[in-house]
Amino acid sequence: MTRFGYIAIVGKPNAGKSTLLNAILGERLSIVTPKPETTRRSVLGIYSTLTAQMVFLDTPGIVPRPKFELHRQMIGYIHQAIEEANVVIVLVDVTDPLKSILQMLDDPTILEVRKSGKPVILVINKMDRLEEKAAALPIITKLLESGIFKDNIAISAKNNKFIGDLLRLIESHLPEGEFMHDAEMLSTQPQLFFVSEFIREQVFALFRDEIPYSTEVKVIKYSEREKRKWMISAEIIVDRMSQKGILIGAKGQSLREVGSQARARIEEHLGVEVFLELFVKVREEWRDNERELRDLGYQI
Repeated sequence: MTRFGYIAIVGKPNAGKSTLLNAILGERLSIVTPKPETTRRSVLGIYSTLTAQMVFLDTPGIVPRPKFELHRQMIGYIHQAIEEANVVIVLVDVTDPLKSILQMLDDPTILEVRKSGKPVILVINKMDRLEEKAAALPIITKLLESGIFKDNIAISAKNNKFIGDLLRLIESHLPEGEFMHDAEMLSTQPQLFFVSEFIREQVFALFRDEIPYSTEVKVIKYSEREKRKWMISAEIIVDRMSQKGILIGAKGQSLREVGSQARARIEEHLGVEVFLELFVKVREEWRDNERELRDLGYQI
């Protein structure tokens, strides 16, 4: 008997959803930065054992008050993942204030999880940050009083602690079914998606303030070449002309740094050498423009 199913990972920004997916897969598939709202679309990762195949959907962080159309699109990805899922993980940062954690339970996203009737697993993350592990017990107790959760577990995704226990717990809630993907496959998303994500990851890592949140990346050329470096060209989209200057930097130094770091990350992922060419383009108010968002690959 084998089991197969989709697992949605939902939670607040910076709860560690992408770190958890990477820990499960054993590969840095989902981009991770200390800044909130790093993940904007669902990232699909496939984990296979001899007895189960789990398709994980790493979703954007829950945005309680959407400011832009981009945020509404991000919420849409969360709802889509919940709808597709057989099992839902609600990931909680144990270092968050209890009041903030409990407020999350009233968010429309979590209310949708409750209404879905699907098995919901409470996963308390960042246990490595607690000096006294017992400090997590009041949080767990309060959350379990909500009646949403079928099971619960405490982990450290960063330190890869109790990930195996979590996977066994998830498997126990999956329906019986045949594998839908090759056991060696890690994702069904196109490489262009990951290339654009790895470039955006470096913008988040190297810039502060508004710059990361005002940027998006669009791959405009992706050429696989035998016995030569693969050719990749991409546009980094910004909101305003002033941001373009900051992103490029004096004599192009900042943009070269983004390109250097992104190229290394892309080569690690693809397993080939690449020539990466970056341009900076201004699209005013793209985060609130449905046409621009559609062109950048959002659902709309």
